[in-house]
Amino acid sequence: MTDRDDVPFDLASMRKQYRAEGLSETELAATPVEQFARWFKQAATDGGLFEPNAMIVSTADAEGRTSSRTVLLKHFDEQGFVFYTNYDSRKARDLAENPFVSLLFPWHPMARQVIVSGIARRTGRDETAAYFRTRPHGSQLGAWASAQSSVIATRADIDGAYAELAARYPEGEQVPVPPHWGGFRVAPQTVEFWQGRENRLHDRLRYVERPDGSWRVERLSP
Repeated sequence: MTDRDDVPFDLASMRKQYRAEGLSETELAATPVEQFARWFKQAATDGGLFEPNAMIVSTADAEGRTSSRTVLLKHFDEQGFVFYTNYDSRKARDLAENPFVSLLFPWHPMARQVIVSGIARRTGRDETAAYFRTRPHGSQLGAWASAQSSVIATRADIDGAYAELAARYPEGEQVPVPPHWGGFRVAPQTVEFWQGRENRLHDRLRYVERPDGSWRVERLSP
């Protein structure tokens, strides 16, 4: 929009004052995954978040062209953060060319963010199959029905593909794991914990992996 009268909100004046309580180095866990577990538990129980495991995954292809999308975190441990996708999707194609990835957990109601930067690698087929079996029947069919990120003519195309699969694999019948579908585990190299503070003087504490696998913590200016 170029005409100021057409702008529905005064974006320049839209702001919230964040909390006074902050985040100090003495409060941090020994590893970023332990610290993430603490914050995730709070987000899942007290944060008032619709999907606390929703995260923005940002990738770049071999030519540096970036893209972002929201996916759901399905597992995390000291080895990394796991999500699942179609291996023919744009994100998976990007990661095949450039495995460096950023994950962002935007926990706005808590004035918190967690930003993970690391390297993504595919999970094994046994791990993928074990997770696939936990998905609802409809989601299993959806993994087959959608050629993710590809152009389709109409919504009817995807609905028709799903209907054919539902007839072939009715509820209660085992759906095979698609060969083109699976997980990525993001092994973190840095993990930043961002806590909103008053006057935009936020706390930003970042874990950085050392060559020996241990972690150092550094404070970033807001």
